[in-house]
Amino acid sequence: MITVHHLNNSRSQRILWLLEELGLEYTVRRYQRDPVTLLAPPALRAVHPLGKAPVIDDDGVVVAESGAIIEYLVGRYACELAPPPAGTVERLRYTHFLHYAEGSLMPPLLLKLVFDRVASSPAPFFVRPIARAIAHKVLQTFVLPQVRQHLDYLEGELAQRDWFAGDSFSAADIQMSFPLEAAAARAGLDAERYPRLADLLRRIHARSAYARALERGGPFDMVK
Repeated sequence: MITVHHLNNSRSQRILWLLEELGLEYTVRRYQRDPVTLLAPPALRAVHPLGKAPVIDDDGVVVAESGAIIEYLVGRYACELAPPPAGTVERLRYTHFLHYAEGSLMPPLLLKLVFDRVASSPAPFFVRPIARAIAHKVLQTFVLPQVRQHLDYLEGELAQRDWFAGDSFSAADIQMSFPLEAAAARAGLDAERYPRLADLLRRIHARSAYARALERGGPFDMVK
């Protein structure tokens, strides 16, 4: 039996979605973020030394990191979400987006979250304007241009095909869902400028397996 160690409002939501798409039985162990720091609770360190989610335990095989979990599950329980054959252009795109989601797209989105919190967090009155000015400068000159560059790139990719790896839905789209939802929630992914990305998110949210994963995982604020 597969156990998913699931942290609320985290990357582990897409692992629940993958398992629903695969039709596999699994159990969920829920963990809640600290409401102030938003960090995972120390209990997760008993599962994996980094104390982060997602982590799965598949009958004693413990796997961490979203991309590694997706590769493991798709490789072991192959189905229609398995990547295209090795050596094809579609397989290369699949592998690219499986790693691009965390390696390239998430860092500027995380910086956006961090500097937004710097700008809005309480601080002594004599420090507050300096902190906000620095945060604003970094956001405007570096972070937001980086985010727009990535979203423009992805919008162009979807002009050529229905899904990221090709014309069929794959696990690469599941991996890409979390950063896109983060961008829609807090980084300017709007339907007017990015109609194809917005349409992709609508199609993702309409999938029955996605809805079932939300029922199993609980509230996922980025979808709101």
